[in-house]
Amino acid sequence: MPFVKKEYFVENEIPAFLWLMRRFRLSQGEAQRVIDRGRLLCEGERLPDKAAKIKGRVEVVYFQPASRGRAPILTTSDFYVFDKPSGVLVHPKKMTSPYSMLDEVRHYGGRKANAVHRIDKETSGLLLASRHKEAERFLKGAFERKAIAKRYRAWVRGRIEHPFGVSAPIIQNDDYGPTKHKVFIDSAGKGAQTDFFPILYDPVRDATLLECRLYTGRTHQIRIHLFHVKHPILGDPIYGPDYATAEAYLEKRLEPEERWRKTGANRLMLHAYSLEFTYKNPYYIVSRDDFVDAACEICPPQLRAPVSGGWKGTERP
Repeated sequence: MPFVKKEYFVENEIPAFLWLMRRFRLSQGEAQRVIDRGRLLCEGERLPDKAAKIKGRVEVVYFQPASRGRAPILTTSDFYVFDKPSGVLVHPKKMTSPYSMLDEVRHYGGRKANAVHRIDKETSGLLLASRHKEAERFLKGAFERKAIAKRYRAWVRGRIEHPFGVSAPIIQNDDYGPTKHKVFIDSAGKGAQTDFFPILYDPVRDATLLECRLYTGRTHQIRIHLFHVKHPILGDPIYGPDYATAEAYLEKRLEPEERWRKTGANRLMLHAYSLEFTYKNPYYIVSRDDFVDAACEICPPQLRAPVSGGWKGTERP
């Protein structure tokens, strides 16, 4: 378990944040976040606020990385790049989460290292992680400024022979009653542009491998844009199947065999393939997995369920 609890005894009364700073060599902000997150207990009780003082038996809950040997594919003095497998979280969702890429990031980089962007659990591919706070600030800012170019690869339903682009605004869903889609195509939404380039077509699986180039970074942008043009990503349990399937997936009731048939795969067939940016030097980093062989995970077309029509495809109901 990455989160462990360790007991200490504080002889003289002292402000909690100050004790944390001295004992663990934290900054004041880091110490206060430990208190805010309820990870410092005094006599078994969470502290009421950051100004609280402590004395006696205290317990500290902290993250202790447990590596599974997923070494970075690139190491510099400022950052790491990892190839994340599908099914692994970037950060633990809760203290009971058994494993995440943060285990590898902190194992190799220490307490100051951190992932600087998010990849969905089922999406595989490149993960960028800073080694120190200066790099973290720069790289997070670069993502916000769109100064880091990301390219993905996706296996989608059907045959696509020519490059195409989708420019369709995206809006967040505010009502999960009619549908489980997290976003919709909507004229009132934020502008979103994605370009798609076919790499190869697999006639046996009736699936096309695409390169996806993002020019904006909206939630689920690649997924909703491909569903919008009726070529949903194989394995997508939200954008493509019927409402009942999406609901069963979100409620963890969808059996692997049923998901395989109804969505076309047992994982989202999306892969973060490359990163291009400048940090002291220019970098163009490519995943070691070209995602071609992932086709073996796709359900044959004769066994697949048809794509759901949804609410006019992808528009808000």
